[in-house]
Amino acid sequence: MKQRSVTTLCWLVAALMLVGCQSAYYSAMEKMGNHKRDILIDRVEAATESQEEAKEEFKSALEQLTTLVNFDGGELQTQFELAKDRFEASEKAAQEVTDRIDAIENVAEALFDEWNEEIDQYSNASLKSQSKSQLRQTERRYQSVISAMHNARETMSPVLAALKDNMLFLKHNLNAKAIGALKGEYRTIQRDVDRLVAQMNKSIQDSKAFIDTLKATN
Repeated sequence: MKQRSVTTLCWLVAALMLVGCQSAYYSAMEKMGNHKRDILIDRVEAATESQEEAKEEFKSALEQLTTLVNFDGGELQTQFELAKDRFEASEKAAQEVTDRIDAIENVAEALFDEWNEEIDQYSNASLKSQSKSQLRQTERRYQSVISAMHNARETMSPVLAALKDNMLFLKHNLNAKAIGALKGEYRTIQRDVDRLVAQMNKSIQDSKAFIDTLKATN
């Protein structure tokens, strides 16, 4: 029981330190003229670029797997290594998307908290009402965008899992028979990549529209 309390306290201290570091970071950025809204725009743009890159990496991984599954003579080990490289690149790209989403959520929370606090400081009822309405609209658009990002990210998981399974299987069974056994798995991966690309495209479109909205009200 005592050990659990100590662990909980450590996590709490770490969380408070993180919040403190983030607050200090945003304060320093604001002194340089970079407000939370600007940082949010930058991070959504960065996430959009990461999603574009991830989409292309997954498409490349599928193309290389297609070449491997349809292998017809040549150096099998070389084709496997190429497929493995494309899988690892996809894995790295997926992690970058996850990191970008986390960064967006962090600054968005700080921005909306600050905005809410500042609304209470208005003495003019009309301006207060307008600011509150604008905040609610921005929050709704943001929730739609971040949900699309999460949906796109979640569609990456089954593709990565399937690609990893294929790479592990082929690592220890690199022969024509093993390649043939994976053709059924390949069709599932192909379907999942198509769904992933569609989800990514929607998320990217939503993100770009959100960026345009933020810039228009900046």
